[in-house]
Amino acid sequence: MAIPAGSKAPHFSLKSKKGDAMSDVRLDDYLGKTNVVLLFFPFAFTGVCTAEMCDVTAGLGGFEALDAKVIGISVDSPFAQEAWAKKENIGITLASDLNKETAFAYGTLLENLGGFGSASARAAFVIDKAGVIQYAEQTPTPKDLPNFEAVKTKLAELK
Repeated sequence: MAIPAGSKAPHFSLKSKKGDAMSDVRLDDYLGKTNVVLLFFPFAFTGVCTAEMCDVTAGLGGFEALDAKVIGISVDSPFAQEAWAKKENIGITLASDLNKETAFAYGTLLENLGGFGSASARAAFVIDKAGVIQYAEQTPTPKDLPNFEAVKTKLAELK
């Protein structure tokens, strides 16, 4: 079960890859500067996850206008995430939770997803500039998408 709104957001430092560069994605880098939307998703190269990240990429300007940085997190390696992002033209930052510690910290780790082992549930969190979770949603099943209108409404309230 996802940690609830009102909780202090667990800090994380995850890897992301674009081109020849491997970089660290840290929650601490955004605190005090911008709100953060964390989108946990099970696996790259799957239908629902691809549709979700492509839709978010298409609407990225709307999140930026609401003073938010969007980060997608899955248990895939940064190399797989980069290949997927290139193939599908995904423009948001993708961060690898290969060791599954961040999904566990946010309460979204599913122990055995479809026989593939542990993976993240699909979930959305809005974290304010102070590092407090203002919105938390774990979808009933990995096939369901988060309520993006509720995410945007919460971001508008924080602006």
